[in-house]
Amino acid sequence: MPVRERTTRVLERTTRVIGGTTRSPPPDRPVWHDSGVTSTATEQYLRDLALLRRVRDRIDREYAQPLDVEALARGVNMSAGHLSRQFRRAYGESPYSYLMTRRIERAMALLRRGELSVTEVCFTVGFSSLGTFSTRFAELVGMPPSVYREQQAEATVGMPPCVAKQVTRPIRNREARPSTAT
Repeated sequence: MPVRERTTRVLERTTRVIGGTTRSPPPDRPVWHDSGVTSTATEQYLRDLALLRRVRDRIDREYAQPLDVEALARGVNMSAGHLSRQFRRAYGESPYSYLMTRRIERAMALLRRGELSVTEVCFTVGFSSLGTFSTRFAELVGMPPSVYREQQAEATVGMPPCVAKQVTRPIRNREARPSTAT
């Protein structure tokens, strides 16, 4: 099989694997493998995706810790700007926004239980300011945390936790309806 035909087949397979985005290989920098020629750009893209998964997993694990984009980027040897751009491209939101969403999700679960006060929940999920927590919570959920605690205490009773998580997931990008309660 000619090299050009093998290259085309490998790129077609790679395109299917990475979600249909077509990236042509740099013509002057091919990498040779037993299966043919693949592009270094594609390999870099796949390496970046693996690093982004590590960053997302770290945010999921350590959401209550003081995390910032620079610390996350240092953990995977990327610049903060590159991490933010690649994370947004892969997951549709910035690392900071993803972190805030995880914190608010956890806060919603704690508030539904009703065992902790709003202030205790604020500090438990990693916020250092009650005002910032309340503002961000209202932005994503559509109501202040105290109102949410009162209204949603019984909302998920009898629901499996996996379903409750999906039903109560906060809405991103300021899409929440404003609350009529004051």
